[in-house]
Parts: sequence; C-alpha cells; structure tokens
Amino acid sequence: MRSERRGRRPAAAVAGAALCAVLATGCGIRTTSVPVDAGPAPSRVPCAMPAEDITTQATKGIPVQVYLVCASQLVTVDRAVRVQEATTDRILIAGALLDELRQEPPSAEQQAGFSTDVPATLRVSGPRPGDPKGGLRLSEQPEDLPSEALAQIVCTFAESDSLVVRGTVTLGGPGDYAPRGYLCTAETKASPKAVPTHGAIGQH
Repeated sequence: MRSERRGRRPAAAVAGAALCAVLATGCGIRTTSVPVDAGPAPSRVPCAMPAEDITTQATKGIPVQVYLVCASQLVTVDRAVRVQEATTDRILIAGALLDELRQEPPSAEQQAGFSTDVPATLRVSGPRPGDPKGGLRLSEQPEDLPSEALAQIVCTFAESDSLVVRGTVTLGGPGDYAPRGYLCTAETKASPKAVPTHGAIGQH
C-alpha cells in the first residue's frame, strides 16, 4: 500500500502543475518568452525644495521668495538677497529680486524641475517724471518679454509691499509707452501664459 501511495504522489504533482497552468491561462495571465517593453518609467517632478536652516539662510541675506517655472506653473523658491532688512528703497528691492530671477537656478533647483525665463540682460529702474506712483521701468517692454518671464516678475514683485500699489504691480519699458498695471492671480500662477492687466495707467 505504501509503495502505491508513493507512486501516486509524483503523478499528482504533475497533474497539479498542469492544472495551475490551465487556470493561469483562464484567468488572463499570458505567459510569453518575448520581453515586454512597458515604456519608460513616468518622470516625477517634485517642484519642491527642502527647507533650509534659518540660521544658515540668515547668514546669506534677507530671506525672500521668488517665482520660478516648474511643470508649466509658477512655484516659489526660497532665496536670500543682500539688501538692508529695513530698507525702503524700492529700486534696490526690485533690483535684488530681479537679480534672483535673472540667474540660472542652481543645480539642486534644476534637478527639482525649476527654471527661469527672465532674460539675463534685463534691468529695472525707477519711474520717470510723470509716471504713476509706485511704477517701475524695465529695460525691455514688458509685453515683449516671454509671458512666463513677465508672470515671474509680476508675481515676485507682488510679494513685496513696497512694489505694489493697491494690489497692482506697475511696469513700463524703455519706450514712451505709459506703464501698465499687472496682477498676480491664482490663475496666473497656474497658467503663466497670460498675465492679467489693468491696461495703460495714465501719467500723473
């Protein structure tokens, strides 16, 4: 009896393996000897930087936030600028912020997906006589800039109380055109292709 049982076990094992193969086929699991190309793994753009130690950041300058482009949106990154914390000089503040936008993001930010469209040659200056209060002049006509670059500038300047008048950032260019008032909205940050404007602001 024992010998018969031992002889039946290998046969049962073979039958069980065959049954598993049939069930696997029936369940939609296809076996194949051809490698399957599932395509590249989806890329992940975190658009986030680790928080920097406050003490370390303070040694570099005054903490500020600037807007960079990441995943076709505007996202803030922490920077530090070399201006006096109590300064009220609007031109110094605007220039320091613009300098941060003009620079190529460091490698850590680039790896996180950040970039800037603000031209490296762009400069900012104060208003001309007769310009509206709080106005600034760029070395290029604002509407001639890439839309993402203009959105970066407007939203970054909008973070500074000294550069905003009634919620509006007023920018002009080197020409004789009247400055325009620009808004930074949630829609602008989500889709910086269009920057809302109040239109030309008359000179005073």
